[in-house]
Amino acid sequence: VQLQASGAGVVQSGGSLTLSCTSSEQSFYTWTMSWFHQAPGEERKFVAAISVSGGSTYYSDFVKSQFTISRDNGKNTMSLKMNTLEPEDTAVYYCAANPVTSFSPLNPLYGMDFWGKGTLVTVSS
Repeated sequence: VQLQASGAGVVQSGGSLTLSCTSSEQSFYTWTMSWFHQAPGEERKFVAAISVSGGSTYYSDFVKSQFTISRDNGKNTMSLKMNTLEPEDTAVYYCAANPVTSFSPLNPLYGMDFWGKGTLVTVSS
């Protein structure tokens, strides 16, 4: 299974960026999807997740209202709209898929069996 993340770039503090994650798998619409990020020297952290239908979304506390996760099952695509970016948002962003269960807020990594390679977001001050 391949997940392809795109949208990497350099943006100034306060700017916006949209990441996308696509898959050619026909079963995409059955997967719980999520984003994680990993800043230099830190562990990978949960950012946001979205249910199979897109009707439920989940965000980490540090995201607050900055980011919006969405999906288009007709296009096999998930997106992460990031607003008001700050230098501390600089990280490699990974999309992940859980093909079996619904999202587990107490353990965001649970069931995330498929991972994209990551895309680098750099926010300059």
